Amino acid sequence: MSDSIFLYLKMKKRNLELYLHIPFCVRKCNYCDFFSASGTPKEQADYVSAMIQEIQSYQELSGEYEVQTIFLGGGTPSLLTPEQIEKIFTTIYHIFSVNENAEITMEMNPGTVDIEKLRAMKAAGVNRLSIGLQSAQNEELKMLGRIHTYEEFLETWKLTEQAGFKNRNIDLMSALPGQTIESYEDTLSKVLALEPEHISAYSLILEEGTVFYDWYEKGKLDRGAWKLPSEEEEYAMGELTIQRLAEAGMHRYEISNYAKPGKECRHNLGYWDRVEYLGIGAGSSSLIKGGTV
Repeated sequence: MSDSIFLYLKMKKRNLELYLHIPFCVRKCNYCDFFSASGTPKEQADYVSAMIQEIQSYQELSGEYEVQTIFLGGGTPSLLTPEQIEKIFTTIYHIFSVNENAEITMEMNPGTVDIEKLRAMKAAGVNRLSIGLQSAQNEELKMLGRIHTYEEFLETWKLTEQAGFKNRNIDLMSALPGQTIESYEDTLSKVLALEPEHISAYSLILEEGTVFYDWYEKGKLDRGAWKLPSEEEEYAMGELTIQRLAEAGMHRYEISNYAKPGKECRHNLGYWDRVEYLGIGAGSSSLIKGGTV
């Protein structure tokens, strides 16, 4: 082996994905079993400070890698202030080598951003947004415990356009209490009219420890306006999702994820391909081959 090839192999860095967990929410939704909770401004500031220290602790490890994707999940990462967003990303860029074409995603909820915060996200390098809508029906949003209406989502969607974001995911849910095939189809129609680049469409799972699970145990989801759809209706909603999104030019590349060509979530695909990833924050995990973190 020539000296130049040996030097190249020695200097070549391994690919790495970063996942940062922001656990704060305005309030917990009725279906949610994720590690999340509301927090005071001081608790949020203290958490960000601890996260920055954790990122800095990987100074030695970082030399082996080049970061290909960054994903801020939650909770509701968009609750961070513009200053906190800037501090986190400044630290990441100082500690890690980040590919100039890295995919950088931030989850957000309608009603938690304004144009200033969105511009701060973009200035920090965020180039992909994942927006939690869930339903275009206000009655369903209220039942889910969401903090926003569909109209407020539309206002947020317009702000993301003004801020210059061109790669956006919308989260949707089906098989909700009280949801009908007709109301779900209306949600799909309204969302597809916005021409998003990506849609994550999940079927409700009743998880222990959630408000919904408690209601189910008490029989509240077996009758009345909040009755759960039947298995046949749930299946029909799933088939409708596949059909309508395919007609809109979005292919199904994961069980619940649909994208226009070239807009698949690279971070999620990295998990399937066992790309090494480093989790930062309270509810995260890591996969570092041949080493520990």
